Amino acid sequence: MNVEFIQALDDIEKDKGISKDVLLEAIETALVSAYKKDFGSKDNVRIEISAEAGEVKVYSRKEVVEEVENKNSEISLTEAENIDSKYDIGDIVEIEVTPANFGRIAAQTAKQVVMQRIREAERDVIFDQYKEKEDDLITGTIQRFHNDNILIDMGKTEALLPPSEQIAGERYEIGERIKLYVVEVSTTNKGPRILVSRTHPGLLKRLFEIEVPEIFQGLVEIKAVAREAGQRSKMAVSSSDSQVDPVGACVGPKGMRVQAVVDQLNNEKIDIVKWDDNPEVFVANALNPAEVVSVNINKSDKIAEVVVPDFQLSLAIGKEGQNARLAAKLTGWKVDIKKESEIEAEPENIEEIEQSAAELAESLDEFEETEKDTELDKTETVTEKTAEEAESDNQVDIQAEEDAEELEKLD
Repeated sequence: MNVEFIQALDDIEKDKGISKDVLLEAIETALVSAYKKDFGSKDNVRIEISAEAGEVKVYSRKEVVEEVENKNSEISLTEAENIDSKYDIGDIVEIEVTPANFGRIAAQTAKQVVMQRIREAERDVIFDQYKEKEDDLITGTIQRFHNDNILIDMGKTEALLPPSEQIAGERYEIGERIKLYVVEVSTTNKGPRILVSRTHPGLLKRLFEIEVPEIFQGLVEIKAVAREAGQRSKMAVSSSDSQVDPVGACVGPKGMRVQAVVDQLNNEKIDIVKWDDNPEVFVANALNPAEVVSVNINKSDKIAEVVVPDFQLSLAIGKEGQNARLAAKLTGWKVDIKKESEIEAEPENIEEIEQSAAELAESLDEFEETEKDTELDKTETVTEKTAEEAESDNQVDIQAEEDAEELEKLD
């Protein structure tokens, strides 16, 4: 190494933000390993690099002992005193053992270490940069395909779009720029791993935040999103200003705002509904575009029983149950949809029937109690008769004994 190399370390510290002292420490550690490997040494050595001139020296470190047992790490007191009379038992003696051609090895090793540290520093910078973008929107260019995965060029790094996060039926072409939702940023041995998605509900939310100024200003809030990527989504919105229509703000003039989002999502259909704190109203809104006659909330079972006009049943349920399924995801309630004619067909005197059933059950209970009392009376009567018969039999026996005694007297 030379003066130019040390100056290069100063430039790296300024440009990359990597401390010169940290680099020198890393180079020294690497040179210890290189020295032991190339020269077959087992000594305990220390590397010293001059921070000004870049000169490299190798020192063997040995402990002063009375009797040497390990020549690689120990030196006798006599040998130590020959070097310097100040040494005593337990001191560490350093002896320079720099090989003649060690400068070339040192330069190669130092270059490798510096390059590795630069790569690590760049990885750390990229990780920190994209870690802040978790749960946010980014734009990337499709770079290449690997098996079913798509690798997205992000400039200084790549992002991974796995099959599970791709919209079914959406076509991807190399060089195409697309918007993506950052699901997770993690570290690996090869650098940061950026997992992105085209199916995450957060992508829909972030796209509306870009297209709708009222959301950015805080006047309109996206309360919930339910999505079946590439097919249909539902989004519930509310407004903090009574004069701002949250649904209208998201739809935009002539539907321009919502259409801009639809164009980004492979023509995915999007229903925008108004959020309401009342679950009955919210469930009814969530089933849009179907009309709802009534909603009955069963809080214990978390079920919303919905009644719709007969001609609206298929619309409320949706193709393969999609509308009802998305409404359930959006509201958090299980949605049970019935048509109006089914409700009307139920008996009007249902309350009278229930009351009659209750009275009948009560009469049965009273009848059972009466039967029990009758059985008890019969048992008591039988018991009394048995006692009287026993008493009568006893009196007969006594009379027989008295008659027998009278006969004996006569004899």
